[in-house]
Amino acid sequence: MDAIVPEEKCTSPERILMRYDNMAETLNILTIGDIVGKPGRELIRRRLADLASKLNVDFIIVNGENASGGKNISPKNANELLSYGVHLITTGNHIWHNKKILEVLDIESRLIRPANYPEGVPGKGFFITNVNGISVCTINLIGRVNLITVDCPFRKFDDIYTRIHNDADIIVVDFHAETTSEKRAFGWYVDGRATCVFGTHTHVQTADDEILPRGTGYITDVGMTGSFNSVIGMDKDRSIKNFLLRTSIPLEVASGNDRINGALFTVHRNGKTLKITRIAE
Repeated sequence: MDAIVPEEKCTSPERILMRYDNMAETLNILTIGDIVGKPGRELIRRRLADLASKLNVDFIIVNGENASGGKNISPKNANELLSYGVHLITTGNHIWHNKKILEVLDIESRLIRPANYPEGVPGKGFFITNVNGISVCTINLIGRVNLITVDCPFRKFDDIYTRIHNDADIIVVDFHAETTSEKRAFGWYVDGRATCVFGTHTHVQTADDEILPRGTGYITDVGMTGSFNSVIGMDKDRSIKNFLLRTSIPLEVASGNDRINGALFTVHRNGKTLKITRIAE
């Protein structure tokens, strides 16, 4: 697929009218859960194009923070995912575990990190692009419960929304968080402002996909892409030993029973979600 070209800002009513005359009515946005190691990357290589064709996908977002060895993402693997047709890579708390990625975060706009890290952190926390004549803004945020101390994701959304909502028809949020309660609270908080919110980080797909009263599509977690012969993508025997012995045995990426998890959001140009389809195959 062609590289995404960031949308130019509309500065006059005439330009806004022209943009709406030429835009599609709806978009299919495919969100794919945390890609774990080589098995996850191989699934994207082998199956993404066919999946996107089958689902009539317009825009593809993947969470890639576990794409390299299950615990980070390298520049090489980020470029690899983009070459397979991924339009945007979101991340989370593991983004900082590969120092080489710091060299490209300010350069590659299609790789974003959580926006609510403190000022001065490399990279960008959101990305705006034009998809079939519709302006789509994707925001990456990270939760604070049982994770790390960062800026408030709720207030950071408010800040970004104030800055971009006049230029973005569709607002998508990857909320990378540990607890269902924080994710659910966030979904209700942005209902009617965000078009869709998909959770990542726990690697287990939830069955609570719904369209909230003001039109925001929501799912607590879209799951993971990689080996399901595992404990959230990692070798199950090593994981079990760590729980039994309370040691720090290094984990390794598992293999076998590889699956893609995600969610397809069908959204209207008015910023509301029309339908959510969970992907588990």
